[in-house]
Amino acid sequence: MNITQYIDLKRKQVDRALERYVPEQKNSLAEHVNAMRYSLFAGGKRVRPILCLAAAESVKDFNDAFPETVMLTACALECIHTYSLIHDDLPAMDDDDLRRGKPTNHVIFGAAGAILAGDSLLTHAFDLLSRDVMETVSAHDRLTIISLISKAAGFEGMAGGQFLDLTHEGKEVEYDALREIHSRKTGALITVSVQAGGVLGNSSPERFKSLTRYGIHIGLAFQIIDDLLNVEGTEEQLGKAAGSDAARNKATYPALFGVAKTREKAEEAVQEALAALDGFDDRADRLRDLAQYILSRKR
Repeated sequence: MNITQYIDLKRKQVDRALERYVPEQKNSLAEHVNAMRYSLFAGGKRVRPILCLAAAESVKDFNDAFPETVMLTACALECIHTYSLIHDDLPAMDDDDLRRGKPTNHVIFGAAGAILAGDSLLTHAFDLLSRDVMETVSAHDRLTIISLISKAAGFEGMAGGQFLDLTHEGKEVEYDALREIHSRKTGALITVSVQAGGVLGNSSPERFKSLTRYGIHIGLAFQIIDDLLNVEGTEEQLGKAAGSDAARNKATYPALFGVAKTREKAEEAVQEALAALDGFDDRADRLRDLAQYILSRKR
């Protein structure tokens, strides 16, 4: 199975689980849940849940049959990611009308509806993470995962990164500040996806540290490639307006380093991620393949 087939298989597994965990409603909340599901099932790549599953597989053999706790965690990560996209697109934030080639949530459901859809996806994620299921994952490990994800989603991670991204628009940004923005806004949730997989696979402390290093570097590579695609990609490839970063004078790698040097930075980050897996056996090959996939992606 090549990496494209692997991603397709895991995406389908995650989608089936999301259908169970965020089902349609026929009651007075139907429209609200439809707004949540509109963005949740808008064609996402499922990179974060797939990284979580691949990281779990890198330290434990699940025979492709994940316990419910693992799938709950993977789906919680996707709910948090989707909430962040809904809020990022709002008029008060990045003010985008397209996401994944479709009208953004607030265009369809209004700004208030989009805010509430994002709020519900974020809080629903922690309902999924705290559900009492009869599994082998200990209460201590589940609390560890909840703590890690809370920090990655909040002011120390993604939300704080979005704040820095917005407040640095139109300003001259040095490399250290740019790297901090990227590591928080995008990197934190990607890193914690890998960390959560490690905890779910009952990794040793040494392996957990290695997976954390992998997550940090692969999260950086992901955002650097996002920056590049915004410059080089088309609206059809991106599913949203190309060149929007430059139009808003955002802090990006191409703006600071130029296109060629930016690609070198992405390649360096991927090599650092791969080096973090040196002590792992072939069970980590999917993480290695995902690193190369992130480097070569076109959307």
